[in-house]
Amino acid sequence: MDLLGKRATIVGLGREGRDLAIYLVEQGADVLVTDARSPEELAAPVAELPVRPIRFALGGHPLDECLDADVLFVSPGVPPTIPLLIEARRRGLALSSATELFFARCPAPIVGITGSSGKTTTTALTGRIFEAAGRDVHVGGNIGTPMLGRLASIGAADWVILELSSFQLQPLTVSPHVAAITNITPNHLDRHASMEEYRDAKLTIVAHQRDGDVAILNADDPISREVRPPHGERRFSLHGPVGGPGGGAYLEGDRLVLAAGAGTASDGAAGAAPEDRRPTEICTAADLRIPGRHNVANVLTACLLADAAGIGIDAMRTAIEGFRGVSHRLELVTEVDGVRYVNDSIATAPERSMAALAAFDGQPLVLLAGGRDKHLPMDEWGRHIARSVRELILFGEATPLVEHAARAAGMPEGRIHRAETVRRAVARASELARPGDVVLLSPGGTSYDQYRDFEERGGDFAAAAQSVATESST
Repeated sequence: MDLLGKRATIVGLGREGRDLAIYLVEQGADVLVTDARSPEELAAPVAELPVRPIRFALGGHPLDECLDADVLFVSPGVPPTIPLLIEARRRGLALSSATELFFARCPAPIVGITGSSGKTTTTALTGRIFEAAGRDVHVGGNIGTPMLGRLASIGAADWVILELSSFQLQPLTVSPHVAAITNITPNHLDRHASMEEYRDAKLTIVAHQRDGDVAILNADDPISREVRPPHGERRFSLHGPVGGPGGGAYLEGDRLVLAAGAGTASDGAAGAAPEDRRPTEICTAADLRIPGRHNVANVLTACLLADAAGIGIDAMRTAIEGFRGVSHRLELVTEVDGVRYVNDSIATAPERSMAALAAFDGQPLVLLAGGRDKHLPMDEWGRHIARSVRELILFGEATPLVEHAARAAGMPEGRIHRAETVRRAVARASELARPGDVVLLSPGGTSYDQYRDFEERGGDFAAAAQSVATESST
């Protein structure tokens, strides 16, 4: 689409919306931004926009004004069922997104990563491997960096690594050249109409691949296991070798192995014929600086993505050796009197919190959980909590739901505590924790009841933990 002189309405003023607004104006479009939030709520993001000819319709979506457009760009997470978008479709107006526009204009091959959990860690590590291999790489997307504003710096010989959410994927009619699905488990059912809709949104990342493209899939995940991409595929597993013509990567004992048939020769050089390759050890699980079995799967995924781009094992090993994870993901914040405070604020679903509990299997845990419910089942999470958590401290809107799940699984009432806020939960945890314990923030719910996002919640936890450390040293 030639954007010069086009009337464009942007629905939703988040980070991606701001990046899009600036890009569209630079391309000569006539831009209107609309958001249901009030001008007062949006004062900060509006102020972040440079002085440009951008019009605003805030506090609602006036139909006549917003639909006086050639195209509507819909931000991730804006429900497709809002009256504005229903009417836009009825009138036959073009609907697009910043992600779709980026795909159309990006000159470099795109590596896309999605999943219910693990996608940010996998995206970050994949970027590090590409850097270690000397590639010019640009990492962004849902990981926090909008990409349209960076288009001018991306060359045809570069690589782009994108984390993609279900909301970004759902409307797309194009897929990345190399795409990975870390796993698909129930998530975002407060926004998606059903698990089937959520699953289909995730599968969009491979649905439109073409000849020569590659899909990286989880052989251990029940939904991913049934996916048959239209073109090349490779799979990874934590349970030993995976077959298939595309090869894959797997955990065998303590060894992370790149299988025969994948794209890297056993001597670390790329490009050997499949029949000349042998299974090759990448590293051992003990070499990883990020805890948890789920992170072994993330490393296997990143290595297959890099392998599909012709990157050798030496670069994989170099990047893995120096990779210490991503903030708010099992991040050690501080240690006070033998008690470790770990920030896993990214755990916005029970599945992710269960993975965090498994990462500290056998270690005494004080768990901080709660936030806003995403309409996800909690029974299995409750059993994990009752089995592996010594003290449970709850905060936020989901407090009664998590408490019910834990008590139904047999956790004694005396080990369950209410604290209302994260800061109060940390203060209570400091009273209950003993030397050798892990105080783990792994909420299992979103942050939107009390915070702007999970990063702000994690920052609050870290600040509270540091206050405990300061008080202990005085």
